Amino acid sequence: MKKKHPSRGSRRFRATGLGYSAAQARSGTSHKLPELEAFPNQYPGYYEIKIDMPEYTAMCPKTGQPDFGTLTLEYAPNKWVVELKSLKLYLHGFRNVGIFYENVVNRFLDDVVASVKPRWAKVTGKFTPRGGIASTVTAEFPRRRTR
Repeated sequence: MKKKHPSRGSRRFRATGLGYSAAQARSGTSHKLPELEAFPNQYPGYYEIKIDMPEYTAMCPKTGQPDFGTLTLEYAPNKWVVELKSLKLYLHGFRNVGIFYENVVNRFLDDVVASVKPRWAKVTGKFTPRGGIASTVTAEFPRRRTR
């Protein structure tokens, strides 16, 4: 008999998922990636940048199967702007990394914030459907309060 989740009382929910380990859940969050570079912002007034990256690939940490998607970075630069070639190399650094969708979006946001210290930033990952399920994950800085 499956354990009931204490807050839901559902017999179909198991907090352990489908046999995912804690190591798989953390997978990719500390993997060494190419460094994001930045250059000084020559127009420090308020403007926004949007960068679409439709060639994201990584690996599922459980199955090793490839994951594909589009990552979108939107941000308002402060003193620094992300250099695009370094961004491309950074993104390609995920190619053979086992990482969950939620982890890549949050890690990408954290790395951008650490690199360029923007006024605000948002990363959205739209991932190619697998098993008939399409996922979109969004993370923002500064973090919005959850509902």
